[in-house]
Amino acid sequence: MAEAGGSGSEGQPRPNPDPSPNEKLVKVFDSEDESEALVVKGLLESAEIDSDLASASLLQDAFPGMGGVVILVREEDADEARRLIAEQRRSVSERSLDEQSLAEDDVTAEIPIIEEPPQKG
Repeated sequence: MAEAGGSGSEGQPRPNPDPSPNEKLVKVFDSEDESEALVVKGLLESAEIDSDLASASLLQDAFPGMGGVVILVREEDADEARRLIAEQRRSVSERSLDEQSLAEDDVTAEIPIIEEPPQKG
């Protein structure tokens, strides 16, 4: 994966892996589906972009699964995070189209149609 901008030396983790409350955080992703947000968070972590999940609504505390979640990153990492997310979406979309095309090819069969039945001899 591409190295996140401003992440320091390659292989060197940031001194403070979680964004601090005093840093400006930017929303880069939101979803009604928490599992989708967790996958995106994992994508960002694999690129060494620190992120934080936050409830998109106060309802989330009372009714888990409702209201959705957002992913926040440091302001300096926002552009790279958005680029990675968009790249992943394109990749998934292209794979889906390829798989759909292959599935249609497998299902379709050409059968010759004979207008009149063969004559018995």
